[in-house]
Amino acid sequence: MNDFSEPADETLMLAYAAGDTAAFEQLYSRHRTRLYRFLLRQLRDPALADEFFQDIWQRVISAREGWKPEAAFTTWLFRIAHNRLTDHWRALKHRPPAPADGDERAARVPDPDTPERNLSDFEQRRRLQLAMAELPDDQREVLQLRLEQELSLEEIGEITGVGRETVKSRLRYAMDKLRARLNE
Repeated sequence: MNDFSEPADETLMLAYAAGDTAAFEQLYSRHRTRLYRFLLRQLRDPALADEFFQDIWQRVISAREGWKPEAAFTTWLFRIAHNRLTDHWRALKHRPPAPADGDERAARVPDPDTPERNLSDFEQRRRLQLAMAELPDDQREVLQLRLEQELSLEEIGEITGVGRETVKSRLRYAMDKLRARLNE
């Protein structure tokens, strides 16, 4: 491409930086196919490759005034593409793409914060509180020590002054009464 009739890429880029839009058109036509094929092979998604292709050429346009021929134009162009791809891959590690049927899946998931669900949760807690309030004191006490304080049967026995078997019996009766009350 560097014969006498064709200007070098670096010469074209310097001309474009000076305001020669025809020089950019020549650069673009010279490199567009190679750049697009590179992006398409890397991304394997034509829509995404189109987006990156546009973005990379936009970056070339934005950087034209500060461009210095320190490296070959092709090296610089593909370095922009490489950096853009690296940013893309890095972002994907933090945000994996949504599955193709993501919207459909999301529609099937029940919303945990609907007013109806919140009311239902509140009603269930309230029913449990009322059912626990109806338990005899000794059963309610061992149930709360077991469930809320997560104490062992032996520890509950020491606190209440009864044996391990009595604690087990009170827990069993309390749970049976709660199940019956909540299943009404």
